This record gives sequence, C-alpha cells and structure tokens, in this order.
Amino acid sequence: MQIPPIPAWPENVAEARALQEQLRERVITQDQLGPVRHVAGVDVGFEERGRVTRAAVAVLSFPALEPVDEAIARQPTRFPYIPGYLSFREIPALLDALRALETTPDLILCDGQGIAHPRRLGIASHLGVLLDLPTIGVAKSRLIGEYEEPGPHKGDWTPLRDHGEVIGAVLRTRDNVRPLFVSPGHRVGLATAIDYTLRCTTRYRLPETTRRAHRLASG
Repeated sequence: MQIPPIPAWPENVAEARALQEQLRERVITQDQLGPVRHVAGVDVGFEERGRVTRAAVAVLSFPALEPVDEAIARQPTRFPYIPGYLSFREIPALLDALRALETTPDLILCDGQGIAHPRRLGIASHLGVLLDLPTIGVAKSRLIGEYEEPGPHKGDWTPLRDHGEVIGAVLRTRDNVRPLFVSPGHRVGLATAIDYTLRCTTRYRLPETTRRAHRLASG
C-alpha cells in the first residue's frame, strides 16, 4: 500500500497538541467514500514492557468478511502513554504495517476514537487524514462525552454528546452486551459509521476487523 509523505513527528506533548489543532481542520465528517470492497482493522500491542510497539492490520473482503491480507510491524516506542495523545504512540508502527499490505483497503475501522476526542482528532481521524482514506473509530470505552444507555438490542444506539455537539454514537452490537463507542474518523458521516460497524459485526461484540487485528497485535 502506498503511504503519502508524513510530516515530521512530534517529540513532546506541546508539539503533539499543536499538530492535533492543525489537523482537526482537515477532518471531513461527511461521506466521501466510494464502493467498499475491502475493509481493514488496525490494532496495536506492546512488547518488552512497552518499549516496542507491535502494530497489526487485517484486511477483509466486504461484505463477506473473508481474510484477504494482513501485516505486522514493530518499532521502538517513540511517544509516552498519555490519554488523548495515543495516536502519536501508535501510528508510526501502524504506517509501517500498512505499507506492507498488497491490498489497499477502502475503509479502515480503528480500535479507538474518531472525533470523539477532546480536540476531535482521535486515532481514527488522525490516521484517516494522514492517509486520505475513510476511517471509523470503534472504541470499547468512552474517552469524553455524555450519553444515555441505548436499548438492549443489536442496532440500538444513542448519541454521544460533548457540550451539546454530537460526536458519536453509543452502539449496541449484540443483544444485552456492553455497547461500543462509534465516531466518524475521516470521510465518513455518523450514520454511515454506525452502518458499517454493524455490517462488520457478526457473532461477537467487536467487529471482525477489530477481532482479527487484535489477534495479530497480541501475538
């Protein structure tokens, strides 16, 4: 997969915050995606007590969700663990894994936030802007925002709001299981993000894209 040139990577929180403020202006939260034939999941784990970042990407056919391609990359961890800045810790290794793919995905589901982020630039939005690809944030837990509990059935959802702005959805992906926190990453609107998350979810709480990437990232 071809990766566009990446700007100089921040080395501290002040530089990272400044870059987030800059890149958030480039995030598109309306649908700008063509036919989706391949969906990808990305996930990151850590080895050697956090000193090594292990990034994984799994590409599946869509809508069949059959495995098509996968890649793993390792890098020395370059940024500390700081909530709200995790993309700076994880994306460098993810870019290496994506470079190794033979199949370019049409849509990427990230294990993390999209615009449901204090500066509206979670890892899904950050990665989507860097790659200029449609992305969705599908997180297992809330970072920011307020919500009411959705109904108990698969497909039930309620808005996730931050100071009155709808920044995502709290989505039930299976009957009577804990919901996921879905938000637009880049070039995808909220309704479409919900739709693709559900269509990528089969028998389990997590989308198949996330499950397969997580297995690769966990070793």
